Amino acid sequence: MSDTAADGGPALRISARAFVTTIAIILALMIGSGILTYLVPSGSYRHVVEAGVDKVLPGTFAFAPRPDYPAWRWITAPVEVLWSPGNVQVITIILLLVLIGGSFTVLDKGGILKVALSMVVARFKRNKYLLMAAIIFFFMIASSVLGIYEEAAPLVVFIVPLALYLGWDSLTGLGMSLLSLGFGFAAATMDPFMVTIAQSLAGLPLYSGLWLRAIFFAVMFCLVFFFVRRHARKVERDPASSLVYEEDLRLRATIDVSGAVASDEAASEPRMRAAVKWLGLWFLAAIAFILAATRIKAVAPFAFPLMGLFFVVACNGAALVSGERLKTLGKCFLVGMKSILPAIVMILMAMSVKLIITKGGILDTILYAAAGKIGGVGPYAAVAFVYLLTLVFEFFIPSASAKAFLIIPILAPLADLVGLTRQTVVFAFDNGDGFANILYPTNPFLMICLGLTVVSYPKWVRWTLPIQAITVLVCAAFMAFAVAIKFGPF
Repeated sequence: MSDTAADGGPALRISARAFVTTIAIILALMIGSGILTYLVPSGSYRHVVEAGVDKVLPGTFAFAPRPDYPAWRWITAPVEVLWSPGNVQVITIILLLVLIGGSFTVLDKGGILKVALSMVVARFKRNKYLLMAAIIFFFMIASSVLGIYEEAAPLVVFIVPLALYLGWDSLTGLGMSLLSLGFGFAAATMDPFMVTIAQSLAGLPLYSGLWLRAIFFAVMFCLVFFFVRRHARKVERDPASSLVYEEDLRLRATIDVSGAVASDEAASEPRMRAAVKWLGLWFLAAIAFILAATRIKAVAPFAFPLMGLFFVVACNGAALVSGERLKTLGKCFLVGMKSILPAIVMILMAMSVKLIITKGGILDTILYAAAGKIGGVGPYAAVAFVYLLTLVFEFFIPSASAKAFLIIPILAPLADLVGLTRQTVVFAFDNGDGFANILYPTNPFLMICLGLTVVSYPKWVRWTLPIQAITVLVCAAFMAFAVAIKFGPF
């Protein structure tokens, strides 16, 4: 890595057009949420904190005077997020992003990324669709069983360049990683954040009803794989048909996808091969850490910063092993850190939407009004209502566990009154929560991943809308089946 390379463009950089477009959309959502605080009456349920978890007490809702929350604070909300409740998570996400940005740029400019990717491509050149299926399955099963989601951001970063090396585009790379994570999370089988918490709040035996969720997961895997494969084949036939063709041209030039021969030559160098081995070992360790973090409560709060440290050691250590100078490495790291600033702005703005609604005192009012409607409908309408209500709250509260503590204690008893099993309520909640994770711009993980690529939010939505539409129909069919068989045990 020369000084010139270190001073060059960063490997991770969102385009100005994508940044402005996304910012405009989120700003409109912030203002819309602020207007709602003037139109919807304020109110709240009584909340209790048990073992550090905020729980709502059903039957305790009361209207209240509108809080003194002036309109000018809608604009300052992205900054206020940094010292509001939940700010530790926001700060650790930002720290993770900064470390990823700096480390990935070091890896790219040192030529190590190119060598590693060319080695993977050489290994699977004749079976690249098998590789695609394996990657999609890995991400989906990890999120479905272990609840791995935000922690996988460092892994997503590598799949997009891999897709380019295989002759596809950035959307294919995000389809193999980001889309797969979201759909796996929605098709939860034993996810500790979706299934375990929701079932415990509904009073259900843990992991009961696994058979139907396993079938649902298999259907979702097939849907994602065929959707991504169809797009990849289309790009192979006509690269210009990609929604991100122009953006990928610039990205290909940055990472020099055409330099496969040079990569093969570099891979024969002992130092470079040692660097790739170092990188591989550390990423295996990172995956092991992710698996442990989902099961060990003492580790979970530190998952983001520790993943960032894994990334720093893996990438920067590989650069040092390959023979790079520490001074040059430091310059390149700073260039990469600066490239992440636009993504941080987008995330702060996205997370401010919930803050505006909460400060305006209308979050519980929306839940109270919605819960009052479920008692007068039949079971089929009730399950659709639970699904739609979860979609609404997903917009304001991306966290699955936080949403479960808010919604399930209120809806589960009401479902008993209309002949809807609590297991079906949990299933509808999972569907409504998960798929919207990769659709709403208020979800920080979606903005993280898009901010690390050349794909703008509008183009991501345009590309994923067909599979989202199909998913709604599949969910409706499975939820109707669950109602018909009285999916239980109760």
